[in-house]
Amino acid sequence: MSAVTNALRIALVGNPNSGKTALFNQLTGSRQKVANYTGVTVERKEGRLRAPSGREFAVLDLPGAYSLQPASLDEAITRDLCRGFYPGEAAPDVLLCVIDATNLRLHLRFALELRELGKPMIVALNMVDAAERRGIKIDVPALEQALGVPVVETVAVRRNGAAKLVERLDAMVPHLQAPVAVPAAETDYHAQVRDILGSAVSMPTRTAKIDDALDRWLLHPVFGLLTLAVVMFLIFQAVYAWATPVMDLIEAGTGALGEWVGGALPEGPLNSLLTDGIIAGVGGVIIFLPQILILFAFILALEESGYLPRAAFLLDRMMAAAGLSGRSFIPLLSSFACAVPGIMSTRSIQDPRDRLATILVAPLMTCSARLPVYALLIGAFIPQKQIWGVFNQQGLVLFGLYAAGILSALLMSWTMKKWRRDKSEHPLMLELPSYRIPHPRDLAVGLYERGMIFLKRVGGIILALTILLWVLLSFPGAPENATMPAIDYSFAGRIGHAMAVFFAPLGFNWQICIALIPGLAAREVAVASLATVYALSAADDDAASQALTPLISDGWSLATALSLLVWYIYAPMCISTLATIKRETNSWRQMGFATFYLFAAAYIASLITYQVTVALGGG
Repeated sequence: MSAVTNALRIALVGNPNSGKTALFNQLTGSRQKVANYTGVTVERKEGRLRAPSGREFAVLDLPGAYSLQPASLDEAITRDLCRGFYPGEAAPDVLLCVIDATNLRLHLRFALELRELGKPMIVALNMVDAAERRGIKIDVPALEQALGVPVVETVAVRRNGAAKLVERLDAMVPHLQAPVAVPAAETDYHAQVRDILGSAVSMPTRTAKIDDALDRWLLHPVFGLLTLAVVMFLIFQAVYAWATPVMDLIEAGTGALGEWVGGALPEGPLNSLLTDGIIAGVGGVIIFLPQILILFAFILALEESGYLPRAAFLLDRMMAAAGLSGRSFIPLLSSFACAVPGIMSTRSIQDPRDRLATILVAPLMTCSARLPVYALLIGAFIPQKQIWGVFNQQGLVLFGLYAAGILSALLMSWTMKKWRRDKSEHPLMLELPSYRIPHPRDLAVGLYERGMIFLKRVGGIILALTILLWVLLSFPGAPENATMPAIDYSFAGRIGHAMAVFFAPLGFNWQICIALIPGLAAREVAVASLATVYALSAADDDAASQALTPLISDGWSLATALSLLVWYIYAPMCISTLATIKRETNSWRQMGFATFYLFAAAYIASLITYQVTVALGGG
């Protein structure tokens, strides 16, 4: 952003759902840069705007806020930036307040608060097209006079819908001035809003008829929940099913690249590092991208349409009983596909306490990476027979594993609620915006930003740790005339033998312990790792599972198999998840706590499972 260092700084500010982000995209286009504010995980978005006169502006898109009396980290950052007190950030030259023309009763109050800061300010009266369709008539000159600042009509989702705003901003530069002073005694913003609405706005109804009609069904305590269940089911299916072909293509592409590089280079450490370490590591990161984009496409569409706040409202009471928030539902549901996009989507949770609780319990949701391990062990140890002539016994066990993860997440969040120092209740405060059709441009920009954030923030950590795992698995090499697989002689193999002492009470042998190490990269790797340990050659995980089944069914006890199943309910055997927790919380401490409690829960639950099964004759 060095090119705009001396440009006029414009702070784009407004309530959530005011169309602020759409206006930011309209003003800056692709000339945007996304980062984080210093010391926090809140996104910082800055872009460049070039006016017709050639003058350049630096536009900073501030987090959405309802008030300058902050109730969340987002609002605190917005307040400090508007006042010019945020460390490392220059004070804005102009405040550009975006207000929704269809919801002036709420949005004008925040505009009045901003006016009291005494900074040069302009109001973008957004969504005027939607207001016209509802029959809302706004006297813009009267509104300007009442507010004491310039007011410009905009339609952020329409091409050139902000042209007049750019012209007005350009004209303001030579003579920036603070708003008209208001007597200090006038501090009742609600009364001021009522006066402004009475003098400048004619509104047939407070809400749109279509909104009322939809809300009668979508907010109904029965039909609303059923509708939400259908929507969430479709999202879950889409994230799982739609992403699979692309993920398979990425996996095949990285595999082909690895084979090509491996064939082009002579055998040796460099060949192995590039193919098994770097290419495999990068592929392990990129393979999550389709799920990320599909999930966020739905979340952005639901948010832009106005439905997401209603879903949070419907579920808030149930989630609050477990120490979570209604906003926690979608991140936890998406974690069934993968905890990485689930944790990233917690950014929609405004309350920092609820967001942290959701992040910490998201790994307990049964992600798709656990399925290869579950399928292997259930197929080897659980007989395939019908229960009551209807239910498949293996299917019931799989369902029980999923249910155990859900119940454990609720129990953990409830426990954290009881132990935390802050015992105050944080009620869910939501604005239910008007329904609207999401704009494709805003969806595309949002998906691009989130995809790049995922690759940049998480990719580096995963790649570094994957290379570290490669070193552990590759060195030292097997001696001449070795009789066991090379992995047995590696650092990882030695660690596995050492770990076996600690994991013996759980029924884990040294082969299982070795498989746990590369399984850190991704849980499903444990199947291929077990195949390697048992000196099997398999083209893929499915083949490995088929070959492993008779070996482990003969060599392991039922107690060991059940113990390992329970272990995978809890154990954070996924570097991607831990790296995402670190990035989203900006705290090694929180990542360490998540790692510790998940491993502790896995060890204790597996220990109980193994010892009880042995006592019952399953050892």
